[in-house]
Amino acid sequence: MQIRNSSDWRDALPFELPVAAADAVPGDPTRCAGCGPESEPWPREALWVVKHRHPTNPAGFVRFYCADHKPTPKLAPAPAAAPERARRTRAASSAAPRKVAAPTIPERPAVFCPDCFVQVPATGVCGMCGTQVF
Repeated sequence: MQIRNSSDWRDALPFELPVAAADAVPGDPTRCAGCGPESEPWPREALWVVKHRHPTNPAGFVRFYCADHKPTPKLAPAPAAAPERARRTRAASSAAPRKVAAPTIPERPAVFCPDCFVQVPATGVCGMCGTQVF
């Protein structure tokens, strides 16, 4: 049995990117995750919502933040570094000696007993009736 998450407004949020809470989900005032549970609730217009990645839940989890505690968005690495690295690995792999693949041994064709119609092992003797098959 596989447990699935229900679909709601959190699915539309991008991971690790702050979004205005009033735009994402309007509603009642709520507390900032950075201020703590004893703080006063903030109006949704003053909060940011961030969907974080979770190690065991692919849907992630959502937290509300005030402007003071809003995390900075995590940007993807620059794409210019990837082609250079690929060029280096290609050059290194072309300079290295190539291994020759081991020769493949063809499989023995399947032999069937003419009386029992079962496959005969490599010994040539049928396991059902004992007939010698060549």
